[in-house]
Amino acid sequence: MRIKDKVAIITGAGRGIGEAIARRFAAEGAKVALCDLDEANVCRVAGDIRREGGVAEVFVVNVRDSSQVVDVVNKVVEIFSTVDILVNNAGITQDAMSHKMTEEQWDIVIDVNLKGAFRFSQAVIPIMREKGYGKIVNISSTSRNGNVGQANYAASKAGLIGMTQTLAKELGPRGINVNAVAPGTIETEMYMQVPEKIRQMVNLLVPLKRPGLPEEVSSVCLFLSSDDSSYVTGQVINCDGGMFMS
Repeated sequence: MRIKDKVAIITGAGRGIGEAIARRFAAEGAKVALCDLDEANVCRVAGDIRREGGVAEVFVVNVRDSSQVVDVVNKVVEIFSTVDILVNNAGITQDAMSHKMTEEQWDIVIDVNLKGAFRFSQAVIPIMREKGYGKIVNISSTSRNGNVGQANYAASKAGLIGMTQTLAKELGPRGINVNAVAPGTIETEMYMQVPEKIRQMVNLLVPLKRPGLPEEVSSVCLFLSSDDSSYVTGQVINCDGGMFMS
């Protein structure tokens, strides 16, 4: 088990990529703190993990509320004594063409996707600094390169890269690794809502000719959260089937 007995906070853990990360981390021995606004779904995931012998706690939290974020981190420390890993996965979309996008649509996406990740990072950093160890993984997106109708989402995901690399420089001397994963087209509920013809067209642009699975993203997150990546920090790993190469 690659992260046995490590304490991991995972945001947006109720479904999709976050759910896959939660299940994979628990299977690898981590004690997982599952955070989401969707109480029913996050409780479902936690229940499955417990039935399989894993350790999971549920926290219903709005990442837009700093006091809730701090309270969750404090409770995790009360229960598990520490925090070793943070995966900032919580995110939303509010798509619109730029000339039609409202200020509210812009603000909420930036607040959840970017500032929410900063809030959780800021809350766990003192814990990690004190013990000289920690792993922070931010879930960005290949949409950070720009996507029609997603000026707010692209900006939030690009912002996560800048934050990731800044935190990596600030926290590296304290033994804390900070990295980002940028998924491409991943087979989630949101993906399945896209018309099949469009999905087929997108798949033609991917060298592997298929969408990714949430479990494939979780594998990258596991690597970055384990000691296998002890000399990796400030990096962005694309998990996109080869859509973007650098």
